[in-house]
Amino acid sequence: MDLTVVAYVIYLLISIGLTVWVARTLSRNGRVFIGDVLQGNEKLADAVNHLLVVGFYLVNIGFVTLYLRSGETILEARGLFEALSVKLGVVLLVLGFMHLGNVWVLNKMRRRGIMERQQTPPVAPQGFTAPAGTW
Repeated sequence: MDLTVVAYVIYLLISIGLTVWVARTLSRNGRVFIGDVLQGNEKLADAVNHLLVVGFYLVNIGFVTLYLRSGETILEARGLFEALSVKLGVVLLVLGFMHLGNVWVLNKMRRRGIMERQQTPPVAPQGFTAPAGTW
């Protein structure tokens, strides 16, 4: 019996389920972090958070569907588990790298914002210099 289609269905269900779970977790827990990066601008933080979630879905579900095809026919349960373990392992690694990439970028933005807030304001003018040729 050919189990290739069964492997496809199981792979899609688990991969898309994992993608949705990770995106929701990152969105819920990353919201506070994004708010801090954007210095308390709540509307902008919500918008950026939503855009990050949409991009996360597009990249990961696009990868999952492109990685769906299997070069071999799966004929037994053992082959089904082996194929699924490889495919799901790669999907989990991609999800992990996407998460780390997002955290890295947001952390760089946060550090830049902290540095800007810690800079001293410019010095007030201490004198006047007449333009050249008016003496």
